Amino acid sequence: MARAAGVSVATVSRALRGLDRVSPETRQRVLEVAEELHYVASPTATSLASGRTRVVAVVAPFLTRWFFATLVSSIEKELRSQGHHAILFDLEDDSYDQRLPLTQNMLWKRVDGVITLNVPMDPEEVELVDRLGLPLVAIGSAVPGRPCVRIDDPATMRTAVEHLIDLGHRRIGYIGDVPRNVAHVQTPQDRLRAFRDTMAGAGLPVVEDWILGSDWTAEAAARDSALLLTHDRRPTAIVAASDEMAIGVRESARRLGLRVPEDLSVIGIDDYVLSEVLGLSTVRQDVAAQGREAARLLLRALVDDEQPTEEVVVMPTELVRRDSTGPAPADA
Repeated sequence: MARAAGVSVATVSRALRGLDRVSPETRQRVLEVAEELHYVASPTATSLASGRTRVVAVVAPFLTRWFFATLVSSIEKELRSQGHHAILFDLEDDSYDQRLPLTQNMLWKRVDGVITLNVPMDPEEVELVDRLGLPLVAIGSAVPGRPCVRIDDPATMRTAVEHLIDLGHRRIGYIGDVPRNVAHVQTPQDRLRAFRDTMAGAGLPVVEDWILGSDWTAEAAARDSALLLTHDRRPTAIVAASDEMAIGVRESARRLGLRVPEDLSVIGIDDYVLSEVLGLSTVRQDVAAQGREAARLLLRALVDDEQPTEEVVVMPTELVRRDSTGPAPADA
């Protein structure tokens, strides 16, 4: 390749690895020669020589959920654009309220860095990542001393609740409470706390029987909300901590003969892939953009050798009004 491109072996190596001290014209010529000669570097040999695998660990509590799958897809595409790839570690256990631990066998000599997807890290796991010298970027649940990409969960929930209050609703329920040992507990706690605070700030009572637990799936939310919706004294609106749960509540109401939004308004958070089709009001977050930003922060540490800081990137959210919310019923 060096002979064909008319440059030194060292220049070929730098050009293929994306290092500096190579002009754009020379780099392009080397890449063209590599394509003509069908040259493919051995990942194993490259890793042994450089000490880098060009692989990033993406750690998630669930990979079957839309939110996490969307993050993984956007992270992989951004990493791939810079010659890196993702290896997925699904920490989901057999039960919803537990997860598998992150271990040395998963990470040692296999990855150059870590991106966590809404995973509260145990002190032992943080110590492990530090001991291995791996840069880490968190999405959602913060990891002390590491960059984090997230939305403002309290402000997002406040937007949803205030939308219902502005429509005249005073009897508002909530779905999305979880046990305190759930694997991704921080987001559920933040959103429920913000619901309570917003209701209190508006001078409205929080009816504890209208605070519903759920495992954050549409199926569970439909089941978990059914009993409440059969009561004579029920809320005129329900805030769901995710769109998937909002869809479940809406379906449960439909099965019980309630009209949405005439009898019951429903709003979620996320802007799930089916929310627009189903006419669901929501507070939108750009999940893919969070994945891309986290990947860029990690690549900056890997490619530019920048030490990660405690930078927190707060991504915007916005209210999207659709058909599932309307004025409170007149008799309310």
